[in-house]
Amino acid sequence: MNFPQTNPADYSASDLAAAAATLRVSEDCAGLRVDQALARLLPEHSRSRLQSWLREGRVKVDGVVVTETKRKLAGGERIAIEAADAPQRSPAAAEAIALAIVYEDDDLLVVDKPAGLVVHPGNGNPAGTLLNALLHHVAAAVGLPRAGIVHRLDKETSGLLVVAKSETAQTDLVRQLQARSVKRHYLALVHGNVARAGTVDAPIGRHPTQRVKMAVVGGGREARTHYEVRRRFAAATLLECRLETGRTHQIRVHLASIGHPLVGDPTYGRRHAATPLLANFPRQALHAWRLQLLHPRLGREMTWEAPLPADFTTLLERLEAG
Repeated sequence: MNFPQTNPADYSASDLAAAAATLRVSEDCAGLRVDQALARLLPEHSRSRLQSWLREGRVKVDGVVVTETKRKLAGGERIAIEAADAPQRSPAAAEAIALAIVYEDDDLLVVDKPAGLVVHPGNGNPAGTLLNALLHHVAAAVGLPRAGIVHRLDKETSGLLVVAKSETAQTDLVRQLQARSVKRHYLALVHGNVARAGTVDAPIGRHPTQRVKMAVVGGGREARTHYEVRRRFAAATLLECRLETGRTHQIRVHLASIGHPLVGDPTYGRRHAATPLLANFPRQALHAWRLQLLHPRLGREMTWEAPLPADFTTLLERLEAG
């Protein structure tokens, strides 16, 4: 569920055209490293993008190429950034795929992704993805890294996903994700009786022998999932999970690691469920139901919620009925 940081090579020609004008280092930047000063002078660009320009030799300070981020500035210098050729556009094609839009303005698009929709093209899924849909729906998406996508949901996970509609918004959202200020809440139906609320604080990395899976492993990336009980059934528990980090398959891996895998999870779930009702659910019972973040331009906290999809609701109703 974690999405990788914006690739610093994926900038557009307009990025560099806007930055190519000579910048004067203000006095309040005195003593800062050159990358820190650039981040302050060009807040619309991500730190990784600015550092990539330094590594590529595109930054000049008072006419001299600077490639080391550790170079400190005294204030008053002139910085120029050399423009680059526009990168090749994504080979993905725009497709008229319907989107369940929860919110949209000039900066953001929040969609309620259905289970079964892949977010990004990849092996086995070259088309028919959310990215293809965004290229059709958002005219500016063709010039954005990954069509504005800043985080992902697994194919069979339903729920809320935010997409940027401009370069500035995308940079801001990536920074919010890095700062862990985006609040993402999920509803998860798990096997067994979960006694009480808790936190799984365990590093996640590639499984040592099954490379298509993730696992709790020493030396993995820091990962933390908070959970609380919403409803209990005879053989399952409905949990509300909140991500503090966003690693690949994080909720699925963490809950399986404490003996309560997701119902319907073919990768981390149980081979033999307690009842046919749980055994026959065709996907992992996981839904991203609540999303909260700061609007990139307005600076106002915004919250969205998406109701459980019909298959998940029906499952809960049948469990309640016994």
